[in-house]
Amino acid sequence: MIDDPGTGSRRYLKSRETSWARALAGWVARTGITPNAISVLSLVFSVLAAVCLMKASDFPDKWTASAIWLGAALCIQLRLLCNLIDGMVAIEGGKKSAVGALYNEMPDRLADPLLMMAAGYCNDWVVKLCGIPVGWVAAVLSVLTAYIRVLGGTLTGTQSFIGPMAKQHRMAVLTAACLGSIVELWVRQDGKCAQEVMRWALTLIVVGCAITCWRRLSLIANQLREPSKT
Repeated sequence: MIDDPGTGSRRYLKSRETSWARALAGWVARTGITPNAISVLSLVFSVLAAVCLMKASDFPDKWTASAIWLGAALCIQLRLLCNLIDGMVAIEGGKKSAVGALYNEMPDRLADPLLMMAAGYCNDWVVKLCGIPVGWVAAVLSVLTAYIRVLGGTLTGTQSFIGPMAKQHRMAVLTAACLGSIVELWVRQDGKCAQEVMRWALTLIVVGCAITCWRRLSLIANQLREPSKT
């Protein structure tokens, strides 16, 4: 198994090497919770985050709205934590199952577009890109980045996790946008719901995902051409 920041069969994460992550994974492994259950839990947190995003604008009270934005950010990070721990429990904890790859991929393929679409409809506005809601564009591109990664694994034997808008980057931008929306909510004087921060965050994700798709496709093409050079 190759574990490289750019290409391989498992995403390279520096946090996987930290003492707190190892301690947490060890504790979870001892509880008997399976890696597959943790993967499903990541989807649960994603659904909760999406609900928070969709409901943030329903409350005129700034304190309540701020709490919901904070809840969205927290659930997004808990989703990432599950993504970290499930692999560590499976590999380092020796609890890998025959269907583990399915549980590892499918919750993410559902969670990514769900979060992007919820972010696109988080207020009473819908930003459009060439007539298409930008949240939907971000959702499609987030799935496409993963598809190209897996396609590269099929064609070349290695999967590319390069960015600039891989999964952890998308979630970082979305988390920052949730926290930024709290600030915007309190700074704006017109009483309207926060929207500019999320608008720019989704635009950044769309542009970043497009670049990521191009970089991954270029890498695959170069790898496929290599045998012909010899």
